[in-house]
Amino acid sequence: MLGGGQLGRMFAEAAHRRGYRVAVLSPEAESPAQQVADLSVIGAYESAGALQELMTCCAAVSYEFENIPVESVRMLERTLPVHPSSGALAVAQHRGEEKRLAARCAPDTPPVPWRMIESARDLRPAWDALGGPCILKTARMGYDGKGQCIIDAPEQLASAYKRTRRELCVLERKIELHSEISVVVARSFGQSVRYPVIENLHRDGILHRSRSPASVPEAVARAAQDSAAALAAALDYRGVLAVEYFLDADGRIYFNEMAPRPHNSGHHTIDSCDVSQFDQQVLTLAGHPPAPPAQRTPAVMVNLLGDLWRGGEPDWSIFEGDERLHLHLYGKRRARPGRKMGHFCVLDEDAETACARAEELHRRLAP
Repeated sequence: MLGGGQLGRMFAEAAHRRGYRVAVLSPEAESPAQQVADLSVIGAYESAGALQELMTCCAAVSYEFENIPVESVRMLERTLPVHPSSGALAVAQHRGEEKRLAARCAPDTPPVPWRMIESARDLRPAWDALGGPCILKTARMGYDGKGQCIIDAPEQLASAYKRTRRELCVLERKIELHSEISVVVARSFGQSVRYPVIENLHRDGILHRSRSPASVPEAVARAAQDSAAALAAALDYRGVLAVEYFLDADGRIYFNEMAPRPHNSGHHTIDSCDVSQFDQQVLTLAGHPPAPPAQRTPAVMVNLLGDLWRGGEPDWSIFEGDERLHLHLYGKRRARPGRKMGHFCVLDEDAETACARAEELHRRLAP
């Protein structure tokens, strides 16, 4: 596993349940994934020595976040199966490339109208073509709301672009957003499976709560699932792929972005499904087809950010004694505002009841 964060940790836990041993490469010692790994390799993702150690001891490699250098994945691919492939990773690392893929392969769920910004000269023509307001996003390395800026007037274009350090960007029209949904699919050997659509609520650009199944019409859910499966097929994908979509006030569906890995919004699958997204990552990496998942009950997942630690360790006793509540902590040593320290999941036959209870539990944890 390339990456030592919580996604790598949950992958390792799923792999252990199926009898596999896991090596983790991370630049930091005592990362969440390394705490549960069988072998820990400390080194940069570009380190030839660290990558060689993985090639010596591993039968297959995956990664837990999309900012892994593509060249490192290509180096590993010369010797080992690496899934998802470097080609899929390269597309997912570039907002422009993934938007072009979505427009070509899933035209019923196109991206929000957008333009590529390669230099300051592109800003005003793009604004004029799109109309305002818009959102300027860096083409690479953005997550949890980072690298984004809302622009309400063309006079703000130059200063916003300057804040990106004049990187490659995309300018998107800002739509009237009704809700955000995501789809998790798993694919291997041309076979794909889909999880029920997830409805997401963000706060300050960071995912706060995910609900599954989503409270959207069946036609919307089916269109999003079909779109995600089409993207996976176009990439000849092997592994777990998560795709995020916007719904506007008129019910139109727009592609937002994709992640070539398990996704924060899919964490509920550990507790609510017979096969989790991490189980699928293990299966597809180990050379098996994906397993058709069944969700046993509606679920709501809530992220636990470092802000909750302002007054010290939160009181986790509120989760004890109720089999419908599931607490997951990631083993991170230091809590910082906005840092994902864990999550909890609420199961209930009624999704609205689960949402209400999840929010009440989160309020009780707040200092």
